[in-house]
Amino acid sequence: MGAVVARERRTDGDALRAAAPGRSYSYRDFITTSYKAGNVLRYLGVRPGDEVLVVPDALPEPVLAFYGAAQLGAVTRFAETVTDDPPRAVLAPVDRESEFDLPPGHRLAVHGGPPDDPATTHWEAEVWSENPAVHPVDVAGSDPALVADDRTYTHAELLSGAARVAADADLGPGDEMVVRGSLADPEVVVAGLLAPILVGATIVFPAESTEATGGYASKEAAADTGDSHRTDHTVTATEIVESAPFEGGEN
Repeated sequence: MGAVVARERRTDGDALRAAAPGRSYSYRDFITTSYKAGNVLRYLGVRPGDEVLVVPDALPEPVLAFYGAAQLGAVTRFAETVTDDPPRAVLAPVDRESEFDLPPGHRLAVHGGPPDDPATTHWEAEVWSENPAVHPVDVAGSDPALVADDRTYTHAELLSGAARVAADADLGPGDEMVVRGSLADPEVVVAGLLAPILVGATIVFPAESTEATGGYASKEAAADTGDSHRTDHTVTATEIVESAPFEGGEN
């Protein structure tokens, strides 16, 4: 997945737009911030193979943490709560800080405001001040990147699924992929978070929080094209893992 956010892909085009907080990221900002997010996770002790739990809010922070973790060779789990096997790090909204009691050696970061506990990391503050350096980690396509519903997905599987979504939906630069499903669903991650970035389109979190009926994400042409075409699109978990290997094989 690191190739998807390579430095040469930094442009002024829109990569992500979240309606509720009224924030947007150009590809330049999105890619640079993903590097910073990865470096904050590394500061929190995240190493290749470690799990990072991200509360699946429809906001930029979870998306950027996912891309940052992937560049470290870490594995993201989008979930609301910690299981019996605690992750190396947790990213949650600040109003849920008190819900996470992690054992020693496991770290909590919160976004949306400064934490109450000085031991908790203020995500935005650390990301803002972090060095946007590329991570010196070799990650292979066969390495795990996402775990969901007790199933692990590799970089190659996720990217192959994303490539098929983009092809089937005729998704490209200037298009928007509107995300309505939960990020805890791997199908939403593939269609909503990976496919648009893979082809230079835009991730959109709409103002409404309801999920789409019969689909997880819908492709919309950019407003200035005059094309009102919309196609609800999803990819199943089975389709993700049965995809042909992503060309290139590396992250």
